[in-house]
Amino acid sequence: MTIIEKENNMKYKVVPFIASLDPKKRTSDNVAIQLENLINDLSNQGWKYVRLESVTTFVNPETGCFGLGAKPGYMTTRQMVVFEK
Repeated sequence: MTIIEKENNMKYKVVPFIASLDPKKRTSDNVAIQLENLINDLSNQGWKYVRLESVTTFVNPETGCFGLGAKPGYMTTRQMVVFEK
């Protein structure tokens, strides 16, 4: 059996995306503009938008000092924008 390997010169960039929503307008237009600006900025640097990923992770609990101020662990989700070059 012959295995042919092709060089993969692809580079990936993953950028956290935390949008801010105007509490008075309560529309997603501002979020779309923020994402569009991020994609355009990185496109101008030669990066190609691939997708928006949701990453869910567990934040470990904090024990505090002698149990005082302890905080329980919890799940959180972050949005990541993936680009390739």
